[in-house]
Amino acid sequence: MLTNNEINILDLPDEMLLYILKKLNNIDILYSLVDVNQRFDRLILNSLYTHDLNFTTNSLMNYKSKEYNEVLDRICKIILPKIHHQINKLTLGQFSLEHVLCTFNFPKLNSLSLVSFQFEALLPYIVECSILYYLIRNQIMYLNLDIESNNTNILELELYVFRLMLEWGKHLIDFTFSNRLSVMTSYSFLSRRPCVSSNLTKLTINVNTFDDCLCILDGRFNRLLTLIIDIEKISISTSNIDNMKQISKLKFFSLTSIKQTTFYDEQIVSLLRQMSNLEELTLFLMIKRYDSTYIDGNQLYNQILIHMPRLNKFTFSINTLICNRYVNIILPSNDDIQRSFIERNFQHVDSYADDYLVNCEGRCHIYSLPYQFDKFHHLNNSFQGRIFEKVEWVIMTDTRPFEHEFFKNISKSFPFLRQLSVINDEQQKIKQHSSILVIFPHLRSLNLTFAHIDYVEEFLLKKNTHLPCLLYLKMKYQSLVIITNHFTNNAVEF
Repeated sequence: MLTNNEINILDLPDEMLLYILKKLNNIDILYSLVDVNQRFDRLILNSLYTHDLNFTTNSLMNYKSKEYNEVLDRICKIILPKIHHQINKLTLGQFSLEHVLCTFNFPKLNSLSLVSFQFEALLPYIVECSILYYLIRNQIMYLNLDIESNNTNILELELYVFRLMLEWGKHLIDFTFSNRLSVMTSYSFLSRRPCVSSNLTKLTINVNTFDDCLCILDGRFNRLLTLIIDIEKISISTSNIDNMKQISKLKFFSLTSIKQTTFYDEQIVSLLRQMSNLEELTLFLMIKRYDSTYIDGNQLYNQILIHMPRLNKFTFSINTLICNRYVNIILPSNDDIQRSFIERNFQHVDSYADDYLVNCEGRCHIYSLPYQFDKFHHLNNSFQGRIFEKVEWVIMTDTRPFEHEFFKNISKSFPFLRQLSVINDEQQKIKQHSSILVIFPHLRSLNLTFAHIDYVEEFLLKKNTHLPCLLYLKMKYQSLVIITNHFTNNAVEF
């Protein structure tokens, strides 16, 4: 049996050492091992290892900590002077931008990500940092601006920055511009400007309206092949979809909208039918239909896919809510829906559907497998269960009660769930205590604002549910008062 004295990492060959080092965060490795010995320096300072640096890792997230300042100070003073000339890709946070990007020259840098920035903090660098201007104008081909701001007073400035980046970025071919906390105002202002980018082939963006999407596709981005777009609300368009010049050139199109739309047939289907050269299509949609039926494999094929002869990959999650108040339509069963995909040679599709209407409403969810999205919305009691390792955000909603056993199913189906909302005002029918403890090991945010008080008890009583990582709880104050007996009940866990 080997002892500690007989094991030395330096006894490993270079190939194995590099394999191990590449499994670790390179910022942590640079901070810890540079100048330890010549062999480590030779391996770590090699351009194959240092060409891509991410300054938004765990060790550099808490900018107020002493460790943050120590790590950043050592990297900027000791390490970057040795490697800045060989870096191709940088990912920077709000508090590392000035120390890193505005201090050194990066002659080989062609990819830049600015992540989790408050817009008010980013704007001065855009206006005043000559190095940032030079890089975007002369070197950057891949640019990611990830903004976190819900200040509606600066939305016009965000649009100004979007246009400015396109005008500066003469070599820009891939641009991601997103604000995860607010919805930007309309991009229709572009219609009043000349074409702002002739080289861009990929654009990832979140916008407010369907008109904004059509504005992007009107031909001003004349080399655009990939559009990944998140639309806040899909409503009736004032633009003529038939006049979109860029649509037929697209090779990849991804459309996400988490709010329900009643304009699926009029807007979305009409747009997709014109994408005749599309090779990959991704859809994440919430659709509401009146006096109609569920979307199934036959409808997808006949309305959309038959118009895309070159399509080789279709990834989707489509949730249909039907409201049939004035017609009597026999709903397809889940088996019928599955059969509609099999008959059209769809591979690996799952679904769940309500067999009957409750209060004139029914819901059906169809999705491709393996499931590729990080969110799973409007889950109801028809859900049969399956493992969804990528999902971090679930919204549960139903007009039938969720029982304790069903939450056990949810915890198993979504092992890495971080955010959960329960929308259900029906009280539970099975009230007796269950011996099965439900555990959500990674859940950080729980919203019970629109849930019956039974679900507050379901999640907050220790005998029912264990939430070891919960940080954010949103609920009605009166519900909390009742289940805690005016905050005197020791069995409640927050």
